[in-house]
Amino acid sequence: MSHRADGSDRHPQAPGAGATLDQWLSYLESIHPSEIDMSLERVLMVLRRLFPRKPPGRVVTVGGTNGKGSAVACLEALLLDAGRTVGAYTSPHLQHYNERVRINGADVSDAELIDAFCDVEAARKNVTLTYFEFGTLAAFVILAKAGVQDWILEVGLGGRLDAVNVLDADLAIITSVDIDHVAFLGDNREVIGFEKAGILRPGIAAVYADIDPPRSVLQQVAAQRVRLQRLGESYRLEPEEHGHRLAFSDGTELQIAGSVPLPLHSVAAAAVAFHELEPRVGPDTIGRTLARVRVPGRFERLRQSPALYVDVGHNPHAARWLADRVGLARPESGRVRAVYAALADKDVAGVVTAMSGVVDQWYLGGLSCHRGLNSHALAQRICEVPVPTASREFGSVSLALNAALEDAGAQDLVIVFGSFFTVAEARQCLGAA
Repeated sequence: MSHRADGSDRHPQAPGAGATLDQWLSYLESIHPSEIDMSLERVLMVLRRLFPRKPPGRVVTVGGTNGKGSAVACLEALLLDAGRTVGAYTSPHLQHYNERVRINGADVSDAELIDAFCDVEAARKNVTLTYFEFGTLAAFVILAKAGVQDWILEVGLGGRLDAVNVLDADLAIITSVDIDHVAFLGDNREVIGFEKAGILRPGIAAVYADIDPPRSVLQQVAAQRVRLQRLGESYRLEPEEHGHRLAFSDGTELQIAGSVPLPLHSVAAAAVAFHELEPRVGPDTIGRTLARVRVPGRFERLRQSPALYVDVGHNPHAARWLADRVGLARPESGRVRAVYAALADKDVAGVVTAMSGVVDQWYLGGLSCHRGLNSHALAQRICEVPVPTASREFGSVSLALNAALEDAGAQDLVIVFGSFFTVAEARQCLGAA
């Protein structure tokens, strides 16, 4: 509940159907006392008012520490190419809130969001919802009204207590389990794995995309008799000259092109999930679809000379993948210039350590958003890591990026990374927003 300047406590007034999307989003930020509230009771209460029974359509829930957005994008493309109607819900967004909800591959309009917000507002009555919870329920309303056959839902934080988890999954994907959001999920993979495994349901099919699942995930799989497709056991990935060969549990094989700029394990998991859902689609068709999938902000190339990429990776696990990609893309005679900006609750030392082997020069930018680190605070954290390369400090991502481009030669590579906020500012600076 917000507190007014005159000292009285009053409920903020809902903007109404004639308000703008920005007015609604400001309202969503004001109606719950905390940004994150890890519980499902309030969301379930409103969900039951909106949907007395589970909406029709197959629900695929995607959780994991990293690689969720890539898995959603790949599965969405595969289902659309198979002739299915598909709704996707992801978070956070890069430039526009509308990116969070897609119907058949297209972002929804302001009007559709506002209409859904009005429905949720009418249903919630005196129940407080966080910004994310309200938006999640609104996404469900939009997908239900659209009547799509398949719902692909990306978990926002964790899994067990995430608002997305109020809908039972018909199939689940867990892309990875690693350390992030320690204050909410715990500081080790076993505890975090238990939270991620909360999206599983008894007897459903599930895909675990990484090679080494925590015991806590496997225990939940066994307890709920989940039909798990597990990398290295149920399906295999083997390197080839121009990519990787993916072999399904039934012996079907397909090629994943090496040019796909997405986490390989997430791409493969989406293909395995799709094969479970639509087994009659041939492997060549799957391979062709995957070869063209791109995700804004995921090793996205925005300039050619010097080569400039942006990536939303913000934890050590994501940074290790990014370091491999940068190493492969690095020109033989060029230097790698990294523009880095981060949020205060992230493991800066772990990220910098993961990237230090491929970076020649650091350009540290400040973030002015909530929880954003200024460049001096970021530099102080980096001083704790024995990084053998020089760094410079700038007041913003845009200033750091402009400096990196001024210094870069035609053979250099510039990588901008560290958070969604970092990439959003860079894309806006470059006119890619």
